Amino acid sequence: MSSHISVTILYSFFFFGITAFALLINSIFLRFVKTLGTKNQPGAVMRWGMHTKPAIGGLTFFIVFFISFSVYSVIFDSHDVFDSKRIIGFMVAATLGFLMGLTDDAYNTRPILKLIVQILCGVILVVAGSRIDIFQNEYLNVALTIFWVVGIMNSINMLDNMDGIASSVTAFIIVAALGAMVIKGDTSNVDFMLLLGILASLVGFLFYNWHPSNMYMGDTGSQFLGVVLGYVGIHYCWNIKLSSEAIGIPWGGLAALSTVFLLPLADTTVVTINRLRRGQSPFVGGRDHTTHNLSYYGYTDTQVAIIFCFASLVSVLGYFVLISKVHPNNYWLIGVYFVYFLVVFLILFAVTEKNARKKKNTAPEEEEISL
Repeated sequence: MSSHISVTILYSFFFFGITAFALLINSIFLRFVKTLGTKNQPGAVMRWGMHTKPAIGGLTFFIVFFISFSVYSVIFDSHDVFDSKRIIGFMVAATLGFLMGLTDDAYNTRPILKLIVQILCGVILVVAGSRIDIFQNEYLNVALTIFWVVGIMNSINMLDNMDGIASSVTAFIIVAALGAMVIKGDTSNVDFMLLLGILASLVGFLFYNWHPSNMYMGDTGSQFLGVVLGYVGIHYCWNIKLSSEAIGIPWGGLAALSTVFLLPLADTTVVTINRLRRGQSPFVGGRDHTTHNLSYYGYTDTQVAIIFCFASLVSVLGYFVLISKVHPNNYWLIGVYFVYFLVVFLILFAVTEKNARKKKNTAPEEEEISL
């Protein structure tokens, strides 16, 4: 049996084993934990759904994260984990994001504390060697990296506003990164095992999070996944190079970023623009996300989730074509990816505009954003 087939079988057993583990552990958590992350304090406003549900999905993500590290260390080379500054930094930043989210789910921490921790997560990734590298000025690279990490941690937190949305969108982004490693023939590195484990945990979570859901991921999950996706974005979008891409503006990387992270970026941008136009702070919550507006438009929660899954699938397939087939000098074809982002953004923005004119937005709720 060839080495390639053996590794494929190993990853298959690992993926399905972790999926089964996630299903089991989430079932156990549901049996014993009923209130963590519900934020059911006096005066608190309920989420989009009609019922308060425990926000415990993030606990499974984090457990699987460290199981994946352990399995890789045993099966492959432990030096790839414990002697890698980049991987250790990733572990520390993800752990910090998880602890911040867990604390917020339990105690409702102050927004400024969340922001400080998010900045610290970005700093840790930078110090460990995970940083955006598109400018000649290193200070600009560092500043952009920290801004990116803080932004995506909040963006995923904001996107966790309806059953199955944040978890499914995150799963597709991770599939994109896994596919990039397969295309490049780089499946024996620790990133592949880690992301495969997280993907399996998301599949196990979606079983309970798909509408009508039994649990949410909470800040525990969204802050942890925000760090993971910040790391993924840096290494598999921002810094990715198309074949022999020349030094200069990394149009290929920017096209990859706008495609893979289309929905988190579009939702956050639309919400921010609309709230500023209404004279609201972008950080004050409301049921005015693109998902909510699609619901006001007449789609059911399940249909909204399917729409987001379909858009994510198209984005992932487009990303695979970009990194495997598109030449860096083919600017018109790269431009198609930016047009794709703009079209989806304008459609979502138009939906919110139509609903705003009909005055169908409801009163603000307790927000899921972390700033």
